[in-house]
Amino acid sequence: MVFYTMIVFPNCKINLGLHVVSKRPDGFHELETVFYPLPLTDALEVISPGNLQFATSGIAVPGNSADNLCLKAWHLLKQDFPALPEVDIHLHKDIPIGAGLGGGSADAAFMLQLLNSRFQLGITEEQLLRYAAQLGSDCPFFIQNKPCYATGRGEIMTPIDLDLSGWSFVLVYPGVHINTGWAFSRITPMVPALSLRENILQPVETWRHTITNDFEAPVLEAHPELAAIKDKLYAEGAVYATMSGSGSAFVGIFPKNKIAGIIFNTGYKVFIL
Repeated sequence: MVFYTMIVFPNCKINLGLHVVSKRPDGFHELETVFYPLPLTDALEVISPGNLQFATSGIAVPGNSADNLCLKAWHLLKQDFPALPEVDIHLHKDIPIGAGLGGGSADAAFMLQLLNSRFQLGITEEQLLRYAAQLGSDCPFFIQNKPCYATGRGEIMTPIDLDLSGWSFVLVYPGVHINTGWAFSRITPMVPALSLRENILQPVETWRHTITNDFEAPVLEAHPELAAIKDKLYAEGAVYATMSGSGSAFVGIFPKNKIAGIIFNTGYKVFIL
């Protein structure tokens, strides 16, 4: 028997600005944000033929493995493609969980793309976006995986001309898991006073005064020790620092190759990108 192995590397994202604009009739929230991909990755391996076994390594993945989004992605496609064979899945987890970096969503989206490619299902990008939206609000972003202005639940995306390759990034994960439902419960939706879509295209040096994340205030109120992370990033020379998503990871944007030896609490995970 011949076995086929495919490996892909789902990357994380950060939010540059995040506003909860309104509560929707369907119970979700209307958002606006800018998604930007960064090269901190997991490793996702699919082996066929297999027995639909799922294994993980690296960062421990909580919960029942049957509920993992990678497996849910396989089952979602199986409904429409009955001939889709069973595979074995191994996920090596490096992207922190519950950090606002979209790691689980990335894994699911890359799984859809991998299955489509490996088994020549012929699914178009538009169809992949619809499948991804069924798995999670952030999942569609990772199908296109390019900077975009996002609205709706995050699935309505407009590409934007935003190139930050001339900057360096410091990601700091303090090991605090933020429950997304709790975070939303602490927000009073409102239309932001400043236009994120316009301000994101202004020089990065101006963002400190114009681009905000609605979730920062309640998260820092509940975890005041995290405010020191943002302060430290600015003190070390970041031109912009923010919490990503509903937290608790923080990102600092620095001039290229101008990152000094930043020392954080030894319990924090720090990634230089």
